[in-house]
Amino acid sequence: MSGNVRSRLLDELGVVSRRYAAAYALFNQALADRLGLHPTDLQCLNLLMLEREPVTTGRVAELTGLTTGSATRLVDRLEKAGYVVRERDAADRRRVLVVTVPERIAEFTRMWERLGGDCMPLFEDLADSELAVIVRHMRRTVEFGAEQVARLREGRV
Repeated sequence: MSGNVRSRLLDELGVVSRRYAAAYALFNQALADRLGLHPTDLQCLNLLMLEREPVTTGRVAELTGLTTGSATRLVDRLEKAGYVVRERDAADRRRVLVVTVPERIAEFTRMWERLGGDCMPLFEDLADSELAVIVRHMRRTVEFGAEQVARLREGRV
């Protein structure tokens, strides 16, 4: 690929990446508004749904990049909204776990589906190699984003 074509593609990638991030942030805000949640709370709920088991508030802090105090307040809000409950860990009664409420998660999932949450048709015409590039890009973007959050929170900018 010539330098000129690559340069144009990188420029376009910069623009479309910003549009993608903005579109997702606006979608996240609209969905959070509809559910009566803060956008950060919505994303925390999303992350909790991806976890295999209930987690501690400390793990919520790790997942979100928030301080433990902020994570506690976030869990308080999710609990007040009925999306999570706190339960003692049966194996270690000193630990308190954040547990999602299945009925509320089912409501969330139904709303997501009504909004066309199944984006898989967008990828039907792509070759496996193209999908692999997208997956690699998304993983790298997630890692990059986490690094930037850490830099911002630590004042390293």
